[in-house]
Amino acid sequence: MASELLRRATPEEQFAEVTRGTVDLQVAEELQKKLRRAHDSGKPLVIKAGFDPNRPDLHLGHSLLLTRMRRFQEFGHQVVFLIGDFTALIGDPTGKNVTRPPLTRDEVRTNAETYKQQVFKVLDPARTQVRFNSEWLDALGAEGVVRLAARYSVARMLERDDFKKRFRENRTIALHEFLYPLLQGYDSVALKADVELGATDQLFNLLVGRQLMKESELEPQVIMTGPILEGLDAKLVDGKIEGEKMSKSLGNYVGIDEPADQIFGKLMSITDDLMWRYYELLSSKSLGELQALRAAVADGTSHPKAVKMALAQELTGRFQGEAAGRTAAEDFEKRFAKKQLSVDSLPQVELSLGGAAGLLVTRVVADAHLAASATEARKLIVQGGVRVNEQKVADPRAELAAGDYLVQVGKLKAARIKLR
Repeated sequence: MASELLRRATPEEQFAEVTRGTVDLQVAEELQKKLRRAHDSGKPLVIKAGFDPNRPDLHLGHSLLLTRMRRFQEFGHQVVFLIGDFTALIGDPTGKNVTRPPLTRDEVRTNAETYKQQVFKVLDPARTQVRFNSEWLDALGAEGVVRLAARYSVARMLERDDFKKRFRENRTIALHEFLYPLLQGYDSVALKADVELGATDQLFNLLVGRQLMKESELEPQVIMTGPILEGLDAKLVDGKIEGEKMSKSLGNYVGIDEPADQIFGKLMSITDDLMWRYYELLSSKSLGELQALRAAVADGTSHPKAVKMALAQELTGRFQGEAAGRTAAEDFEKRFAKKQLSVDSLPQVELSLGGAAGLLVTRVVADAHLAASATEARKLIVQGGVRVNEQKVADPRAELAAGDYLVQVGKLKAARIKLR
């Protein structure tokens, strides 16, 4: 089966699909050679991507990496979903201006189980190995860690942007943080990875793995990094999509475990420009299919709304099942396109007053994920775009007391709010 999939597309076609949206590719010629060898020999490549279980749930931004892994799987390659249960005890310092607190063993185990449940919403379980790096890092021992640390100098470690910045600003860099990229690199040696995937802020760590493989007389892994996904509120500015990265703390995210109607509704709220960005990075459609879609919109054959609904249905179906995706699309069309608001079918959100007499409408709108933030909710109120129980809210300082409310934002978003 794997050999058949390896030959379903030419090495050139595989290269075009698996590298789409790539930020860093080191080295392109090596990847082309590896794909050609796998195609001719029928032996799949080993594709590695590591995830530290430092949060219990995943959102659409995390699925970027999973989507790229899935593309490799569709061509018959072997994916290793590596859970960094050992390295999570250190805490990845990437992009951090302070030392990250390490997780406990119990936190790691709990989060890892949640990851295992969620990743197969994207990955094919039959072609995925789930591994834990404690398998070999626990066995490495103190002597092994010392020998590993001897391979890299402090000067080379300080080439990392975040370390360099903290050193320059006289911020603390704990010694154990230097071990993280070395241990991540050793993972590649242990797995004999052909390709390692990561976000662009992981480039230094991935290069360490490539170097350690060379020193271990193994064929070095190809490195591929992808972008950090922009949140739902990102927009096109001077020909480029700009905005904060997708983050739960910013409220501009889509959780892959959210109800189907919420996933669908959030995706329908993005701009048409951002839609194409999400198509390129997240859709399973081929590059040829995307070009045809763009052409159809450009010549008026297809309407952008219909194309956006197709994307929303695809991603909702990926995370909650195809039937749920179809139902969400039908319900959206009924409630909004035909302006038949079915209150019973709206998502219900329970919010706490926290002992206060009331909660600002801006906070209610943001906490119910009907706007990216309270600031955005305030703008929407000023623009006349927020209604509570069918009445337009005019005062950005308005509060709601305990009770049940129908809150609408524009024509596309609504929820039943239970405030207690």
